[in-house]
Amino acid sequence: MAFRKKGLASYGEVSIQAGTAYADSVQLIQMLFDGLIDSLSAAEGQIERNEIEAKGQSLSRATRILLGLKGSLDSEKGGEIAANLADLYDYCTRRLMHANLKNDREAIQEIKRLISEVREAWAQVPEILQQQQVASLG
Repeated sequence: MAFRKKGLASYGEVSIQAGTAYADSVQLIQMLFDGLIDSLSAAEGQIERNEIEAKGQSLSRATRILLGLKGSLDSEKGGEIAANLADLYDYCTRRLMHANLKNDREAIQEIKRLISEVREAWAQVPEILQQQQVASLG
């Protein structure tokens, strides 16, 4: 009986550690979204002020973040959601190239709206994880 309790306690610790590692990944993704939105906002202002070199750097950073987000997708586990996000990131990357070439603030604003929606969804993930952990302990 003591062995069984010890085993269950160990399982619980591993489960919590795995959940914590996953939560850290969620926070990292949220930080990437925040950095992407910051870069897009900076580029908007740089276009207004005709700061072409700085705009190029901001949009280049935004593109690298999008590529990182796309690279972090797990198509096997994520299935259709991961495929849809990959398509969205590809679309945003193409729009960034257009925005850079044409100094198109509207394209940047469109990308900010799209990414903000995804970021808001990601913001709910820690709460969902916590609910799942509580349910699995109960």
